[in-house]
Amino acid sequence: MPNKEKISVITLGCSKNTVDSERLMSQLKLNKFKLIEDPNKADSVVINTCGFIDAAKEESINTILSAVELKKKGKIKKVVVAGCLSERYMNELSKEIPEVDSFFGTEKYDEILSAFGGNLKEELLGERELTTPKHYAYLKISEGCDNPCSFCAIPLMRGTHKSKPIEKLIEETQLLALKGVKELIIIGQDTTDYGKDIYGKRNIAELLNRLSEINGIEWIRLLYAYPSHFPEELIDVIASSKKICKYIDIPLQHISDSVLKSMRRGITKRRTKELLYKLREKIPNLTLRTTFIVGYPAEKDNEFDELCNFVKEFEFDRFGVFSYSVEENTPSFILNDPVPTEVKEERKAALMEIQKEISLKKNRSFIGKKMKVLIDRIENENFIGRTERDAPEVDGEVIINETVKSLVPKQSLGMRNNRKNDHKSYIENTSIVVGNFYCVEIYDCNEYDLFGKLKVKEE
Repeated sequence: MPNKEKISVITLGCSKNTVDSERLMSQLKLNKFKLIEDPNKADSVVINTCGFIDAAKEESINTILSAVELKKKGKIKKVVVAGCLSERYMNELSKEIPEVDSFFGTEKYDEILSAFGGNLKEELLGERELTTPKHYAYLKISEGCDNPCSFCAIPLMRGTHKSKPIEKLIEETQLLALKGVKELIIIGQDTTDYGKDIYGKRNIAELLNRLSEINGIEWIRLLYAYPSHFPEELIDVIASSKKICKYIDIPLQHISDSVLKSMRRGITKRRTKELLYKLREKIPNLTLRTTFIVGYPAEKDNEFDELCNFVKEFEFDRFGVFSYSVEENTPSFILNDPVPTEVKEERKAALMEIQKEISLKKNRSFIGKKMKVLIDRIENENFIGRTERDAPEVDGEVIINETVKSLVPKQSLGMRNNRKNDHKSYIENTSIVVGNFYCVEIYDCNEYDLFGKLKVKEE
C-alpha cells in the first residue's frame, strides 16, 4: 500500500473552529492519513480560517500566504483553505491567491476529504481528534445564528441557527468522557437558542441536565448565552446542579439604549439589568463573564460614559472588550465607521482599566480561601490551573509553585487508614497530575491570576 499523505491542520479563530478542525482531523485519521502538527513537515496543509473581525481576517490571510510560500519552495504539495473567511470571500480569495489548490466553506468535511481522495464516515462524525488538553473539550451544540445583530457577519458565514439533536450530543459527550474529558464547555453562536428549531422550544436546560448525568464529566461550563431570550428554567438548572459550573458567559455588547437599539440586540438597559441581578440573586457565587464593543457608530461620549458607569456599578467578574470593526453586507455597514481608531483604543483601554481594579478587588477576596482547581499544564516550573470561575484561554488562572518529590503513597504500603487522612498523605507525597482536581489554598493574587498552594486532592 502506498504511504498516505501527511496533513497538517491549522486552526484559527474561536472554539467553534476548534471543534470543526477536530472533527475533520478525526475523519482524516479514519481515512489513514497521517496528521502532522508542523506544516513544514507535512505534504499538505489545511487552514481553517476565521473571518469575524479585521484582525482575524488579517491573521487568516497571512497564514494562507505563509503556506503558499511553503508550496512555492516545494516544501508542501497542496494548500487547502476552509472555514469562515473562505465561506464569506471564496470568489475574491480564489482570484487573489490562485496558488491555493481548493477553497471550502464551513463544515465541508465531505468535500475536503474528497479533495484528498478520502471519504466521509458519516456514522463517525461525533469522533474528534482533541487538540485541547485531554481533560477538557468544547461541545458545539448548534451552528449558525438567527439573531439580527447589526454588526455581526456570523450569519453570512455560518447560516441560520441549526441545533444538534440531544441524543447525538450525548453520544459525543460519552465519547469525550471515555477519552478522559472532565470539563465540558458548551458552545454555539447562541447557546440559549438551542433546540428551538428541532424541538419547538429553547431546550438548553434539558440538554444540560442530560449531559450532567454522564459519568466522568465533572464540570459543565456555559458560553455564548444570548441575553434577550435567556430561559428562566436555565437559571434553576444552573443553580441546582452540582456539575454545572456557577459560571455564565453572556455577551452584552453595550448598555446604552440608543446603542443597543442600533445594534439590534433585542433588549433594553432595564431588561439587561433585571436579568443580571436575577442571575446573581438566584445563583449563589455566580461568575459572570461578558464582552463589550466600543467605538460602534452610535456610541458617542455620553453613551461610552454610560457604559463605564454600568461596569463600575455591576462589577463583572470577567469581561473582554472589542473595538468595532465595520463589516460589509451587515446592517451597520451603512453607518460607516465614524469613530476614529485612536478613540476606540482609548475607550478600550479605559474600560479595561476599570475592570482591572474590579478584578483585583474580587481576587483579593479569595486570599486565605480553599478552592477546587483543575490543573491544565506545567509552565516555568509552576503548575497552572483554573477554578470554576475560569474558562480556558480567556479568563484568569491559578499559579501553584509546587516541587513535590514523587514518593510511594501510604496505601500501597498497606497503611490505608481513614479515607480523609490517607488522601492527604497521598497528595503530600505524590507529584501533582495535570488533568486532576485539587484543593488549593490561595495566598496571593494580581489583577487576573491567583497564587495558591496545594492542600488536598479533590474527588
